[in-house]
Amino acid sequence: MARTEIATLGEFGLIKHLTEKMEPTQPSTLKGVGDDAAVMAFGKKKVLMTTDLLLEGIHFNLEYVPLKHLGYKAAVVNFSDIYAMNGTPTQITVSLGISKRFSVEDLEELYAGIRLACERYHVDLVGGDTCSSMTGLTISITCIGTADEKDIVYRNGAKVNDLICVSGNLGTAYMGLQLLERERIAQAADPGKAFEGREYLLERQLKPEARRDIVEQLRKAGIRPTAMMDISDGLSSEIMHICHQSGVGCAIYEDKLPIDFVAAEVAEEMNLNIVTCALNGGEDYELVFTCDLKDYEKLIPLEDVYIVGHITKPELGTLLIGRNGEELALKAQGWEAFRG
Repeated sequence: MARTEIATLGEFGLIKHLTEKMEPTQPSTLKGVGDDAAVMAFGKKKVLMTTDLLLEGIHFNLEYVPLKHLGYKAAVVNFSDIYAMNGTPTQITVSLGISKRFSVEDLEELYAGIRLACERYHVDLVGGDTCSSMTGLTISITCIGTADEKDIVYRNGAKVNDLICVSGNLGTAYMGLQLLERERIAQAADPGKAFEGREYLLERQLKPEARRDIVEQLRKAGIRPTAMMDISDGLSSEIMHICHQSGVGCAIYEDKLPIDFVAAEVAEEMNLNIVTCALNGGEDYELVFTCDLKDYEKLIPLEDVYIVGHITKPELGTLLIGRNGEELALKAQGWEAFRG
């Protein structure tokens, strides 16, 4: 029997390969695999559901990630998927694989972070599972949310001439990771000195926030995005998903990308290209969304929202427009779960 390496398909190719023949049979299933969250109909409100898996040594390094921060982040990244569908997270379940090197006190720290996230975002922890592990710590969280059907935003609704917007700034979480990794490798006696004045970068990596505020601003302004995703794997990857599923192209303008000054300073110090980091770094958990051109005047006053490009015809491809007008093909160089 022929053997196909998983890396040849990649994460999203593998998911498609394994699930494309599984057609929903329940009338309550409105949207299955292929978006930030599944959508199900149970009464007037629609139910959203998403799952995220975090593995020690792959997604986090406990040499520099405090367990309380890890718990907070593990919960928040799931909330972010629900907000990316224009919904509201309401409940989570938490399942853990635990090795013998963890104590009850360690797990109390982890759950302190989960509890803080739940309190801050008004989400209930309603169940889960625990099991022994031979390979360190594994965290699996399933988040449930709700939305009115008319409000749900998918990835496949972008139209030609729509504006492309992002929230916050990009590449900052990645630069926080680079700082942490550098100090881990250097094993500096006083890492605090290396982090001085750069605490914001560390916070963006260790304790991200879901952009509930952006979703609320859009609702108050009467703006319903035509497509939306959260930026977990990098802007390039996410906008290419939107373009692929919407059957369109895009133009992103380099000089419009929101970049934090300190992140740019650290990137230069590390001989990294901050634009590449902004496009491909990932873990920012900001929102990228498209809006009808008629919403332009409503978008301008919104706080922490930036128009970075527009949707084009599919034959024009997915492009980055450089500062001098040069056209470069966007490439998804961010996180890829099964990259060799």
